[in-house]
Amino acid sequence: MTTQTVTSVPAYAAPAARAPLERTTISRRPVGEHDVLIEIKYAGICHSDIHQARDGWGEGTFPMVPGHEIAGIVAEVGPGVTGFAAGDRVGVGCMVDSCRTCDNCRAGLEQYCSDGPVYTYNSTDRGGETTLGGYSTHIVVDAAYTVRIPDALPLDAAAPLLCAGITLYSPLVHWKAGPGKKIAVVGLGGLGHMGVKIAHALGAEVTVLSQSLRKRDDGIRLGADHYYATSDDDTFKQLAGSFDLIISTVSAPLPLDRYLALLRTDGALVNVGAPEEPVSLNVFSLLAGRKTLAGSGIGGIRETQEMLDFCAEHGLAADIELIPADRINEAYERVLASDVRYRFVIDTATI
Repeated sequence: MTTQTVTSVPAYAAPAARAPLERTTISRRPVGEHDVLIEIKYAGICHSDIHQARDGWGEGTFPMVPGHEIAGIVAEVGPGVTGFAAGDRVGVGCMVDSCRTCDNCRAGLEQYCSDGPVYTYNSTDRGGETTLGGYSTHIVVDAAYTVRIPDALPLDAAAPLLCAGITLYSPLVHWKAGPGKKIAVVGLGGLGHMGVKIAHALGAEVTVLSQSLRKRDDGIRLGADHYYATSDDDTFKQLAGSFDLIISTVSAPLPLDRYLALLRTDGALVNVGAPEEPVSLNVFSLLAGRKTLAGSGIGGIRETQEMLDFCAEHGLAADIELIPADRINEAYERVLASDVRYRFVIDTATI
């Protein structure tokens, strides 16, 4: 039994691929035994939202309600929920379920579920329904895929941590960023600016590699020790063999061979940005120096909570521009023009 049922809530959806988002009404399932009903306060706009709303990666299901950077307040819990209570500050990231039984799920790597995780939107849940994301006022989520937002983090600036934060935290920790390590972050956008903050807090020496020096002052303020323009060929000559780890956050295809040449022996180039186009590679770029070309996708639920606690401890949150819902389409265009510092967040009270 539930004490409250939200079945119809306002939201913003893309009615078709590449169509402007518009206000609509969607249905949410009743609160089940292990569910939490979350009153969404803020929802970040991720570049992935734009890729999917415009069907850049294919396999889009429309109408689509994007949004996987969700921060809000628990409004109700199911009778089987013990970890959360009404009034708690919580977040939901990129996934809302997984098989829970495969090796990856049991290891806390639900994002690599062998059956594929159920994503927060544009995914098919275990009941066969298409998931609808955070550009709405409420969402019902299994408590096992809900995380607690520490009191030290403002809810609005915490929302982007549920994707941008964990997307950078996970590879930085996995590849052991810390004192004595030289780390480069490619791109200073929504993902990149969190990468700089987190890598700096971990104690690494941090370099930003950006197309131009336009954001250099920001990069230094955020924690970068160095800042170079990749449009300058001298950058690649000067920094050859410099880095233990390079994390690419950009969604444009990179000249991988040039970036691999920037790594030390046993260094890794890790992609967290996802270009729509294929990329090319000369394998000799890997053989010379036993280098690794890798990818990383978000993080598991346990690691996402660890990331939030780390950010609270170190006073880290996203740099945001808070917008009303009727400016979502404008925000999409500005993201594509790199005209945001550094994450748009929707005030869902305006939906």
